[in-house]
Amino acid sequence: MQSTPVPMLTFVGGAGTVTGSKTLVDTAAGRILVDCGLFQGRKKLRLQNWEPFPVPADSIDAVLLTHAHLDHCGYLPRLSVLGFKGPVYCTEGTRKLAGIVLPDSGHLQEEEAAFANRVGYSKHHPALPLYTREDAVAVLSQLHTVDFDAPLSVLPGLQATWRRAGHILGAASIGLHCDDSDTRAVFSGDLGRSTHPLLLPPETIGPADVVIAESTYGDEEHSATNPEEVMAEVISETARQGGVVIIPAFAVDRTEVVLWHLDRLVATGRVPNLPIFVDSPMASRALGVYRSEARAGSLEFRPEVRGSELFGSTQLTETRTTDESKALNSRRGPMIIVSASGMATGGRVIHHLAHRVGDSRNAVLLVGFQAPGTRGDALRHGARHIKMFGHHYPVRARVVSIELSAHADRSDLLHWLATASPPPDIVYVNHGEDEASSALVEAIEDRLGLDAVIARPGERVRFDRPVAADREGSAPSVRDSRWQASSGM
Repeated sequence: MQSTPVPMLTFVGGAGTVTGSKTLVDTAAGRILVDCGLFQGRKKLRLQNWEPFPVPADSIDAVLLTHAHLDHCGYLPRLSVLGFKGPVYCTEGTRKLAGIVLPDSGHLQEEEAAFANRVGYSKHHPALPLYTREDAVAVLSQLHTVDFDAPLSVLPGLQATWRRAGHILGAASIGLHCDDSDTRAVFSGDLGRSTHPLLLPPETIGPADVVIAESTYGDEEHSATNPEEVMAEVISETARQGGVVIIPAFAVDRTEVVLWHLDRLVATGRVPNLPIFVDSPMASRALGVYRSEARAGSLEFRPEVRGSELFGSTQLTETRTTDESKALNSRRGPMIIVSASGMATGGRVIHHLAHRVGDSRNAVLLVGFQAPGTRGDALRHGARHIKMFGHHYPVRARVVSIELSAHADRSDLLHWLATASPPPDIVYVNHGEDEASSALVEAIEDRLGLDAVIARPGERVRFDRPVAADREGSAPSVRDSRWQASSGM
């Protein structure tokens, strides 16, 4: 167990980038990690998953998860392999979804390593997975569920409270109260949009001395354009040509939101009732969780959704096996394929793109944030070729982007930060690309009058109250030096 005389935060991941969220919290009683995310996207980022963790894994007493997206929980199996054996605290919804996404992630990494070894396009010999499906299944036994709005003692003198974040099922912001310093830090996790069609909006912050806020869309306002109008036009035109609409969609929540819109379009006759294939085993399992929770009347859902049967108007088929997925490649349109991953970084959607992206009768509908360096980002910016399986494929299919993001935009983020009462001493902005984080910092200071700083990778900061200015008018900074290997952390 590690301890420090004053509570400290260290931004290990999700700082300067929109992926790999991890923040170490050190107190006099021990050390915890808030989120344990996988770096995704650009190769430079993915390689960070292989770098030595900055502290011994067995020095971490507990992990607190905000939600079950891989960029917030996907490093857990690796951390366990490295020696972490403590509890992982999360909501029930997060536990259910993590039980789907983590084994799938391990399986996918094994498959990708095996494929790279078969065809020889990896420079590593042999190519290895970061962790296996077995590793991922093993770490699930460390998950312990918590209730929303119920304080939990995670270390002596350190209480954590999970509050609804509205991003995906089970998603939460986490408040930490440190008894010794009588200070409270609130981690936003990923905040949902106030207009999420299925889930309730995020809860208020309440008291907070320090807020750690995501900034995925810190420089953007979501378009006021009705996404269903664009979807209807793309689907109808592609169907007229006998083509296929490929929708890369994250398996958890984005698939459900896509299907919700498709269901409305079909029910109102705005698009033909085409066959819709959900081609992702992980998405199918997550879909089952959403359906059962909605049917059971979960209080995370909007009142009009509770007790309902989701997506009843569509011709929906879930292709679970590899053979069923492969069969789609020989099937002629018109039809719609919804498949993971949402940024086209891996999964079955890559095979569908390889078979369909070269045909001008088809369309690719991008439905959310595309991180720089991903295939989805390349498609969004008009790439004429994309590389898959070691080959370059011409892009002749129509590519259209709409905003079905489950992330809060700048206005949503500012609205949430304004609910802190009393206002925090400082806001650390993380989980965003540099431009997005910088823009949000400026907006926080100009519109809310709060002090805001971009979190930097490896930086350590205190979250006790800053010392008042001395007689010369200067004050010791609450910001500490960046972590170095020699710092003893």
